[in-house]
Amino acid sequence: MSTSPGHWIRQVHRWVSMIFTLTVAANFIAMTQGQPPAWVTYSPLPPLFLLWFTGLYLFALPHVARWRASPVGRV
Repeated sequence: MSTSPGHWIRQVHRWVSMIFTLTVAANFIAMTQGQPPAWVTYSPLPPLFLLWFTGLYLFALPHVARWRASPVGRV
């Protein structure tokens, strides 16, 4: 089991993506019943923002590693 921050952030990203998917599915189900309450409508937003930050970190991770390994990054 890895203790690197990238490993933990990847795990958090996976679990939050499942929560996000469930909230979106709940939204569609609630909309079939009529106008859903506001908290149901906006419930996907907190996981979405967390996915945004963890996704940006995971996207930048290989680029930062490559930059650190280059001679320019060692300065």
